[in-house]
Amino acid sequence: MKTMDKTRFRKRREAFMDMMEDGVALIPSGSPALRNGDVEYPFRASSDFFLLTGMTEPDAWAVLSKQGDTRSFQLYVRPFDPEQEIWTGRRAGLKGARKTFGADLAHDVGEFFDHLPEILQNQPRLYYSFGIDEKCDARILAVTNTLKQEARRGISGPWEIHDPRRITWRMRLVKDRCDIQDQKKVAGITASAFKAAMRAVRPGMKEYELAAVVEFEFARRGGNRLAFDTICAAGANAATLHYTANDAVIGPDDLVLVDAGAEHGMVTADITRTFPASGRFTPPQATAYRWVLKAQKTAIAAIRPGVTYAEVHRAGLEVLCAGLVAMKVLDGTVESIIESQAYRPWFMHRIGHWLGLDCHDVGPYFVDGDSIRLEPGMVITVEPGLYFRNQPEVPEKYRGIGIRIEDDVLVTPSGCKILTSDVPKEINEIERFIGESKSWWDGIEPASIE
Repeated sequence: MKTMDKTRFRKRREAFMDMMEDGVALIPSGSPALRNGDVEYPFRASSDFFLLTGMTEPDAWAVLSKQGDTRSFQLYVRPFDPEQEIWTGRRAGLKGARKTFGADLAHDVGEFFDHLPEILQNQPRLYYSFGIDEKCDARILAVTNTLKQEARRGISGPWEIHDPRRITWRMRLVKDRCDIQDQKKVAGITASAFKAAMRAVRPGMKEYELAAVVEFEFARRGGNRLAFDTICAAGANAATLHYTANDAVIGPDDLVLVDAGAEHGMVTADITRTFPASGRFTPPQATAYRWVLKAQKTAIAAIRPGVTYAEVHRAGLEVLCAGLVAMKVLDGTVESIIESQAYRPWFMHRIGHWLGLDCHDVGPYFVDGDSIRLEPGMVITVEPGLYFRNQPEVPEKYRGIGIRIEDDVLVTPSGCKILTSDVPKEINEIERFIGESKSWWDGIEPASIE
């Protein structure tokens, strides 16, 4: 790890401990999980653990202690083991935990629960997220209760328990300069993959083949993981929000909805585009698409510091409801449709979500019933949609059309910036881009070779 990165994570720990009261915080990285038989799912460290350490190894614990001006950072990690490393790769070990990741002390993770009574003894507060790992929860509670039984010896366990996510979620919600650079990087990787998909789409191919183009582009440009399972939905499949079967044939008149995101350096992106497999929108498709695009533009135009999340949602929703009336799907005024929620069969989700270390990143949307206000450094997706299944109340020409358009938007001091604007989304831009003579299939060169 570069020295600059080491400093970055040290500053994050300092910020975390600035916000915690005297006590100790226990932050686990998590453990691998079995997929089937003896095959494990690819491991990804807890986002909060990574936030404070920069480490991505499994079976590790960060211990952050604060007593007045005295602070310490300890790591419990897997020790160096040449035999195991033959099978599973290099480990930081105790030396790397100190040298690379900046721990004041490093220990074998096998000693963590043996050391736990000493770690918690006479600590006024414990910061730990209960409810994620029941086995660890039980062992930690058992130690705290045992310590409290030693009161006659002047020993106690923590009397207060706090959830560290009250601190880490705030840290993750408002990005710093380095976070924003990471977000721009992964947005660029994801945008390139979407442009490749537009150039690669052909009627008659399977959805999974087009999804593979997207994921190939992620990988060759440095997106080492998927932010979530890729959605590649053709025709009526696009009316299913989280469609991931990706096994249908793309028809000649189908719109294809692709919702995907790369992960790079533990940071995620999330883009959706809907485009015609033939390269040309039909008139009904174009009508529905224009309303969704107008809703997205209106919502994005509302984004600036001080505006609430609810106001951004409302801005887009009003346009979608006006569109449903114009397309003769609904009758009534926009106000009455919103009040009765009559729009929900065709737009059933919120306008977007926070984005960062997780795709649906952490942070509140409402506090004490009030919608949260946007601040510079927040990153939010904006993704209105209209979804028309084969419902009798929908005019026949719109049945089987599903449209969603999504971009990643950074709140800036003066307004906002779209991080994923490279991907075409105007109808004329999409048709021109797909129709250009050079196809993605014409020649693939390694992106890492200049």
